Amino acid sequence: MLATMSRPTFPQTSFLPSEARPIGTAAGIVEDEQGGVCFLYGWAHGCWDAGEDAARRLAAVQLVQVGAVTRREAAAGFDVTTTTLWRWEKDYQMKGLAGLLRERTGPKGPSKLTPERVARIRQLAAEGGTLAEIATQTGVSTDAVRRALGRGKKALPGAPTKGASPLPAVAAQLPALPHPEPRWEERAAARAGVLVEAEPVFTQGRELPFLGLLLALPALAETGLLEAAQSVYGKLSNGFYGLRSVLLMLVFLALLRDPRAEGATRIVPQDLGRVLALDRAPEVKTLRRRLRELADRGLGSEFVKALAQHHAQARSEAMAVLYLDGHTRVYSGKRRLSKTHITRLRTAGPATEENWVCDGEGEPVLVVMQKPGRSLVKELKALLPELRELVGDRRVTICFDRGGWSPELFWELQQAGFHFLTYRKGRKRQEPASSFVSVCHREARKEYALSDRRVRLQLPPAKGRPKTFLVRQVTILKDDHQAQILTSRFDLEAVEVAYQMFSRWRQENYFRYGRTHFALDALDSYQVHDDDPERSVPNPARARLRRQLLRARQQLTEAEAAYGKAAQGNPEARRPTMRGFKIANADLGQQLQTAREKVRVLDAKMQDTPSRLPLKEVAPGTQLLDAESKLVTHGVRMSAYNGESALARLLAPYYRRAQDEGRALLREAFRTSGSLEVVGDHLEVCLNPLSAPRRTRALAALCDQLNQTETRYPGTGLVLRYSVNQAPTVA
Repeated sequence: MLATMSRPTFPQTSFLPSEARPIGTAAGIVEDEQGGVCFLYGWAHGCWDAGEDAARRLAAVQLVQVGAVTRREAAAGFDVTTTTLWRWEKDYQMKGLAGLLRERTGPKGPSKLTPERVARIRQLAAEGGTLAEIATQTGVSTDAVRRALGRGKKALPGAPTKGASPLPAVAAQLPALPHPEPRWEERAAARAGVLVEAEPVFTQGRELPFLGLLLALPALAETGLLEAAQSVYGKLSNGFYGLRSVLLMLVFLALLRDPRAEGATRIVPQDLGRVLALDRAPEVKTLRRRLRELADRGLGSEFVKALAQHHAQARSEAMAVLYLDGHTRVYSGKRRLSKTHITRLRTAGPATEENWVCDGEGEPVLVVMQKPGRSLVKELKALLPELRELVGDRRVTICFDRGGWSPELFWELQQAGFHFLTYRKGRKRQEPASSFVSVCHREARKEYALSDRRVRLQLPPAKGRPKTFLVRQVTILKDDHQAQILTSRFDLEAVEVAYQMFSRWRQENYFRYGRTHFALDALDSYQVHDDDPERSVPNPARARLRRQLLRARQQLTEAEAAYGKAAQGNPEARRPTMRGFKIANADLGQQLQTAREKVRVLDAKMQDTPSRLPLKEVAPGTQLLDAESKLVTHGVRMSAYNGESALARLLAPYYRRAQDEGRALLREAFRTSGSLEVVGDHLEVCLNPLSAPRRTRALAALCDQLNQTETRYPGTGLVLRYSVNQAPTVA
C-alpha cells in the first residue's frame, strides 16, 4: 500500500492531452461513456472501463496519497465531495482494493418498479392523475409512486426532483474554480488612458463563489440603477473599471452585507471578478477614487431624483401613500460638526440630518440632505415641487410625524394637490369614552377603538387665506392613552386612516434594517467642507440664561411659600403687627428679597441677549460632511434594498415563512456558489443547493420566475438563465 509522499519520484512532464480535464496543476482526467484515463505529470496513472468504479476510485485515492494534488482538487476533478473521497481513502486503508468495491444497498429482492412500470407512472402523473389513482392502475403502493416521481425520501435514480435540476452534462465537464484569464493588454491600455471601460468577459467553470449575486440582476434592472447613473453621469474617465463595474461592485458588496469600499479587502478579488465578468474586482483605492470622481461632479441629487422617477413608474401602485421622515446620521469622528438632537439616543450630538421619502410599502424612494438649522416643516415645503414632479397629477397622501406639525403647512399641502396624514401636536381635548367604537381592519386583522369627528384648525392671518379650515380627526384609544390623527382624507374609513398612520413604522423599519445590513449611517467619504460662517444659529448664552432664570424663579416661589407659611403660623403673640412679624422673620425676608433681585437681574440680561447669532461667533471652524459621496452610496444601497424587496415578493408564494425569513434566504442565496457557462446567446447560471430542501425548492421556483424576465447581463447581449443543481450524491 502506498504511503503519502511529499513529491513524486518519477520523471515529470507538463504534457496533457488536449481533451483532459485538469486536476490541480499536476494531473488530469479524460472520461467518456466507455471509461476513463487519469494522467499524472503527463504519464498515464490509471485507467478504467465503464462501470469499473473500484479502479476509478483507486486512481483518485492514489493521486492524493502520492501528494500530487490536494484532497479538494482530487474531489473536484472526480466530481465527488471531499467527504466521499476521504471515505474512499479509509476503506482502501482498511480493506485494500476490496474496500473500493461498491456493495449493493437496499432490498435484495426484485423491485416492483420495473422500467416499464416507472415510465407508466410518470405518464399518468403527467396526465394529471392523483397518487391513489396511479397506484391503483399500476398495482403498486402510493409510496412507490412517490419514489418513482422523485417525491419521497428514497427517490429512484433519475427521477425528477422537485425544486432542483440536474447538472447539465456539458456543465459537468467545466473546470472547477478556474482562475480568470489575466487581461494585461487592456490594463496597459487603461494605464495609457485609451481604454474607455473593460468589456465583460466571463470565466466559465464550476463551484464559482458568490455566483448567487447574479440573482439580483433582474431586480436591479427594475430599479433602473445603471440607466439612471448613465443618464446623469454619462461615463467615468477612461480606465479599466468604468461606471458599470463600479456600481455593480458596490451593489454586490451591499448584498453581501459589507457595503463600504473597505469591504473589498475581505473578499478574494478573483471571486467577485468572475461575477463582474472581469479578471479581478476593483480594490479599495480604486473604488474610493471612482466615488470621488462621481462626487466631484455635484450631481448626487439628480442621480437620486432619476432613481425616484424610475421607482415611481415601476411601482406606481405603491406611490398612493408617501411616508416622509427625518433621519439623523450620527457622526463619531474627530471633525467638529454641529450638534443636533438624536431621537433614538435621547441626547444631542454631532450628526447630519436627512429627509427620506418612502412609498406605501416602506421602500425608499428619495433622500434629501437637510440644510443645517432647517426644520422638517421648511424642508417639506421646499420638497413639494419635487414630489409633484415625481407623482404627476395624482393626489397622493403624504404621511409624517409630529415634527411636521403646522396648520399653515397643512393648508399649503391641500392647495398643492396633496392629502396629509399626521399626529396632532400640543394640548388636545380628550374624547369621551362613549364616542369610541371597536373596528377591525380586514387586511391587517387588527382591532382598533376609534373615535371619528371633524375639527377646525386656526390659520395664521394672511391675505387670500381663510382663518380656519376643516380637517378630519380620528382618535385611537389604547388602554388609557388617546392618540389623535389629523387628515384631509374624508373618503377613507376611519380604520383605514389608522392603519395607514401606523404603517409609517415601515419606514422606521427600513432605517433600522438599513443601519444593520446596508451601513446606512456609515462614513463613506472622509471629505469635509466648512459650514456657512454667517448662518444664523441659536445663541447658547441665551439658553444658559433661560435655564438660570427658571431656577431663580423656582427659588423665588419657594421663598414666597416659606414666607407665607411663617406669616400664617406667627408665634409672636407679643408683637402681632406686620412690623413685628418682619422683625421676627428678618432672615426669611432677606432670602425673599435676594431671590426677587436675582430674578430681576437675570430677566434684564435675557432682554439684552440676542436669541440668535452668526455661526462664526458661536462655533468657529464648524464643518459639514461631504454630501455628494453619500448621495451616490445612498442611491446604490436604495437600489440594493429595493431589488432585494422585489426578489422577496417573487419568493413569497413559494416559501411559507417568506415574510419572516425571505430576506435571510436571499442572503444565503447571494453567497452560494455554482456553475457559469455561455451557451449560445444565454448565460447559464446553475446554483448549488441551499442549506435545506425547502429553501432549495423555493430558490428553484424563484429561478423560474426570474427566467421569465429575459434579463440581459449589463453590457452584453447574453440573456441570464437560472437553475439549481441537484444535491451531490454521496457514494
